[in-house]
Amino acid sequence: MKHFAALFAALDETNKTNEKVNAIKAYFLTVNDSDKMHMLALFTGRKPRRHINSTLVKNWAIELANIPVWLFEESYQVVGDLAETISLLLPINTKSSDKSLTEWIAEINHLNKLDETERKIWLTESWASLSRQECFVFNKLLTSSFRVGVSQNLVVKALAEISKLDAATLTHRIMGNWDPEVYTFEQLMEEQGALDDLSRPYPFFLAYPIQETSERQKSPEEMQTALGNADEWQAEWKWDGIRAQIIHRKGEIFIWSRGEDLATDKFPELHPFIQALPDGTVLDGELLTFKDELPLPFSLLQTRIGRKNLTKKILEENPVAFIAYDCLEFAGEDIRSKTQTERRVILEQLQRDTSFSTIFRVSPIINFNSWEELAEIRKQSREMVSEGIMLKRKNATYQVGRKRGDWWKWKIDPLSVDAVMIYAQKGHGRRADLYTDYTFAVWDGDRLVPFAKAYSGLTDQEIGKVDSFVKRNTLEKFGPVRTVKPELVFEIGFEGINKSSRHKSGIALRFPRILRWRHDKKMEEADTLESLKSLL
Repeated sequence: MKHFAALFAALDETNKTNEKVNAIKAYFLTVNDSDKMHMLALFTGRKPRRHINSTLVKNWAIELANIPVWLFEESYQVVGDLAETISLLLPINTKSSDKSLTEWIAEINHLNKLDETERKIWLTESWASLSRQECFVFNKLLTSSFRVGVSQNLVVKALAEISKLDAATLTHRIMGNWDPEVYTFEQLMEEQGALDDLSRPYPFFLAYPIQETSERQKSPEEMQTALGNADEWQAEWKWDGIRAQIIHRKGEIFIWSRGEDLATDKFPELHPFIQALPDGTVLDGELLTFKDELPLPFSLLQTRIGRKNLTKKILEENPVAFIAYDCLEFAGEDIRSKTQTERRVILEQLQRDTSFSTIFRVSPIINFNSWEELAEIRKQSREMVSEGIMLKRKNATYQVGRKRGDWWKWKIDPLSVDAVMIYAQKGHGRRADLYTDYTFAVWDGDRLVPFAKAYSGLTDQEIGKVDSFVKRNTLEKFGPVRTVKPELVFEIGFEGINKSSRHKSGIALRFPRILRWRHDKKMEEADTLESLKSLL
């Protein structure tokens, strides 16, 4: 745990990519192979399950720290993170444990076999054996709130630099449903192949955004300069659903989301079509709900994601289809090195051979002869329930991650409204001492109604100014949340809007974010709830 806590601190203290990569490399070169795999699991989102609820953890910490509840709550409001608050309030230890990360995770996973008294004894003894930094990281693991400001790409880069394997191979090998107790570091590092896993998806190829401003769109001449001749590119609509891979290997089927969630059971109506695909087939595409040949809002698809049981009514009201973008594996062969055009021929043949044409669709190609013509077609995006256009170079291979050059997303400008900030909360990590998470409201008659939360879009300098405003203009405190004087106006951008019975405003936004701080507007000039609902 000493090495892991030190790594966590080193990564939290720097924003420089090379320093982060070097810290990860040093960790890999120091710890045993089991700890390496557990670190990989944690850094790729595989957290230990929570076996002690947060209330018990908090109460036992208060008892051990010998402080009143009000003092703990005040401290928590200032710090904004339960794991860190506990680590700061517990007595400073002179002892230190030599248990490895693997051993600590094994003990955490064993907690479900202990009763409450045994869990309390184990936890208080554990706290007593850890330094403050180790205790902080341990608490993060214990409460299943572990997250670190490092992308998977940096971890892979560090691994690639200390091994003989390339980054693309390593990225593929840490995809899928693997267990650090079973999948060994030796297997990960094998030159000829990793653990045989029929379910393993390929790393997704992600498009790079064509940057524009709301004031000015790219001209056809600029598109020509940036991308070359229009006839070198394939254009498709950019659909707004769940990016997924469909896998059929050796009689088994799997559906993986881009977030590496195994979602096979969530879409039972797709199973017959996947089973009908030739053995050794992997498709990349989008899961969408459809009606009258057009996609339905993403919010309807969301109603299926979090449910354990899918009723007949839900399946009937929100029918799902798979729009295929690409074929990554055919007849058991990895075909990602073939060109976009070659892979498209295989994909279209698969679709022609199927009897599930309603469920299995291929993303249609948009015919255009010039960038000017495509720019006009792009204006139809909202009518197509699309976010814009995807551009794919016809001779491009299927690559790993977000790469500039061969896949671009040319999105339409977001919808936007001017709104007033009414609540603020502190952030996490290096921004734990700053108010960075905001709630915004619009006018409904003479009152402000909250409708969205956002935390991205401001510069560090702007965040500092907002933080100062919040501290000087706090009206009320509710735990870590501050009610602030309604004065600051911001332009909030979003991709879509839907009705919602769960929100006071009656609406829910898709991907809300801050576009700019409207210094030129007073709060009375913010938009209204009526203007938002007119966008439905």
